[in-house]
Amino acid sequence: MGKVTGFMEYARLHEAAEAPAARLKHYKEFMLHLNDAAVKTQAARCMDCGIPFCNNGCPVNNIIPDWNDLVYRGNYQEALENLHSTNNFPEFTGRICPAPCEAACTLGINSDAVGIKSIEHVIIDKGWENGWVKPQPAAVSTGKKVAVVGSGPAGLAAAQQLSRAGHAVTVFEKNDRVGGLLRYGIPDFKLEKSHIDRRVEQMQAEGVVFVTGVLVGDKFPDTVTNWSQKTISPAELQAQFDAIIMAGGAEQPRDLPVPGRELKGVHFAMDFLPVQNKINAGDKFKDQIKATGKHVVVIGGGDTGSDCVGTSNRHGAVAISQFEVMPLPPEKENTPLVWPYWPLKLRTSSSHDEGCHRDWSVATKRLEGRNGKVEKLIAARVEWVDGKMQEVADSEFEVKADLVLLAMGFVAPVQQVVNAFGVEQDARGNVRATTEGAKAYTTSVDKVFAAGDMRRGQSLVVWAIREGRQCAAAVDAFLMGSTVLPR
Repeated sequence: MGKVTGFMEYARLHEAAEAPAARLKHYKEFMLHLNDAAVKTQAARCMDCGIPFCNNGCPVNNIIPDWNDLVYRGNYQEALENLHSTNNFPEFTGRICPAPCEAACTLGINSDAVGIKSIEHVIIDKGWENGWVKPQPAAVSTGKKVAVVGSGPAGLAAAQQLSRAGHAVTVFEKNDRVGGLLRYGIPDFKLEKSHIDRRVEQMQAEGVVFVTGVLVGDKFPDTVTNWSQKTISPAELQAQFDAIIMAGGAEQPRDLPVPGRELKGVHFAMDFLPVQNKINAGDKFKDQIKATGKHVVVIGGGDTGSDCVGTSNRHGAVAISQFEVMPLPPEKENTPLVWPYWPLKLRTSSSHDEGCHRDWSVATKRLEGRNGKVEKLIAARVEWVDGKMQEVADSEFEVKADLVLLAMGFVAPVQQVVNAFGVEQDARGNVRATTEGAKAYTTSVDKVFAAGDMRRGQSLVVWAIREGRQCAAAVDAFLMGSTVLPR
């Protein structure tokens, strides 16, 4: 390493952020990447540990020690080449990945882990600023055609890899813009959509064709009002393409079956978040779900719930409560017990810092209101005994609620799409496909592959990128008999 004693000499430095009072006035990103001097110091903290567990902790197997050393020596362009060799879109992961690589960092056993994510953030931003990120069109066309269904991180990664291998790739997206859940599931203050747009431009220059406003599968039910697209059947795709990749996101939300669920003012998070992103992009909506001047209750303690908190704060909510049915995690992880695996600990997001009352071991019993409109939420304390939830006696309480947002995770991909393809499903409603061997990522239907949330269920962007890349290698081998694409 560039400085073998760096981990003993330098403390971890976190990225600076705009103050909450200022950033609540807009929907732009507010995290600032490290300057050159700071990132060199942080890269110097990467120790010569011998076995870099961070590589395996990272789902795309980023070669982290190598590009840390290159950053320490000021060779950002080579660091970017190294980073791109395993990750198509480090500007996404450098912003929104929870960084399992840092949980696996050897230095983290008894100190603060290396700030891997912040270093990645700097590398890719410098790449774009200096014009190092260029289209890489294939030198030779194979004459093979591949359809990718879904333009989220798995679909984009697969499409880019296959296009660079010389295949003619067409990406189908049911929404009006490319990006899938990157576009409409993640608020702009965490990921500005210009990052997606410039990758799309790069991929178009490489030959990828994007078709938006087209649903592959059965027509959605009339209750879905935010999509009005053309429908193409899987049979039509099978007739036109040599291979098809199902790469849609896990969009079927977990519901809350309690009395009062039907009241107005109770919405899924994904009825709330995407509309704000559309408005930020210039679209107009008459009936936007707004938190302005309301008492908001967010049910669900994960990332989607946190996004609802941040968006509600920007709307100008009077008060926000976030409830989680699981117990309060410990403030610090038990490193000797779990390292190098992802630890259970209390995680406070930037949205929580902007203002939110959080509570754990809380279960919603019912919602109440008048004239068909929700007014309050009745909840109770729960405890977990032998893995089973039990209500604590005499613990019922109520919270004022003008807007209730359900953010309890996603149970499966959109079933109408999965069913239309006729592929086998697992017990959770995901497409059944293995990741190993000669049949990797293949489904039960000929020529049809599956990757990302479509195959593994709700997961991280970095896992979607990994699966998209690996699926692309499997498709290339299927079409050509062998592949040189990295897995």
